[in-house]
Amino acid sequence: MIDITESAQSHFRKLIERESLPGIGVRLSAIHAGTPRADVRLEFAGPDDLKGNEWAVDCEGFTLWVDADSATALDGAHIDYEQKATGGQLQIRAPRIKGVAPETDASLVERVMWVVEQEINPQLAMHRGNVRVEEVTADGIVVLRFGGGCHGCGMADVTLKQGIEKTLLEKVPGVVAVRDATDHDTGEAPYAPRGQA
Repeated sequence: MIDITESAQSHFRKLIERESLPGIGVRLSAIHAGTPRADVRLEFAGPDDLKGNEWAVDCEGFTLWVDADSATALDGAHIDYEQKATGGQLQIRAPRIKGVAPETDASLVERVMWVVEQEINPQLAMHRGNVRVEEVTADGIVVLRFGGGCHGCGMADVTLKQGIEKTLLEKVPGVVAVRDATDHDTGEAPYAPRGQA
């Protein structure tokens, strides 16, 4: 369910009237849903722009089309338009867009993947790097493979032990150790080449 205030509907109606194209509405979709980079995209859409599987939210004077693939991420979204002295501001709050943390009784793999994607990879991205979970063993050992700027980086061992392993041990009960499965000698664009760190 998406909540769109009367103020936001009025704002959209004014914009649509200016466009003066028959059948035009507004399409809402999620970009990079379930990741820390998640965001919303709002755009005008005419009948020819629709895929045919969108969800329709009937508003007064227009239709808000919700991209079907984005429906889960946008469930519970609130769209408002606030008039201020300096002009108006459209606000879209989508509490589920970045995903929902797994419950404590979720599998160890789900909980590890959540922390890797929501906390660890955003930090590594600052150095053009990332990690991918290769395996989570039954006895709680997480096996990772470094990529991007972390593949071949001279600081990968420090990042693994003082950053990634420490974070996973603190935040994911059941993890006992983290191992690196990367062949760092094959890294093509390391952030800090080995031997220089």
